[in-house]
Amino acid sequence: MANSVSARKRARQGERNRQRNASLRSHVRTKIKKVQRAIEAGDKTAAEEAFKAAVPAIDRSVSQGIMHANKAARHKSRLNQHLKGLDA
Repeated sequence: MANSVSARKRARQGERNRQRNASLRSHVRTKIKKVQRAIEAGDKTAAEEAFKAAVPAIDRSVSQGIMHANKAARHKSRLNQHLKGLDA
């Protein structure tokens, strides 16, 4: 338990930041899952629309420090690969 005033404030800030980060992380994961579901259903147009919505969300999560840049690049690359696989 935090004893000093500054430690209590940091604990409050940390909890607030943790909740905000969890919300943003959940938002990005939902966008990714929408793309995956559309790909699994074989709906190319819906998958493309979901992908176009997911990419900015993924990029935003990197700039906000929620996700590492390499992880974001990996997600975008794999989703795009699966999307192109629908053509074949």
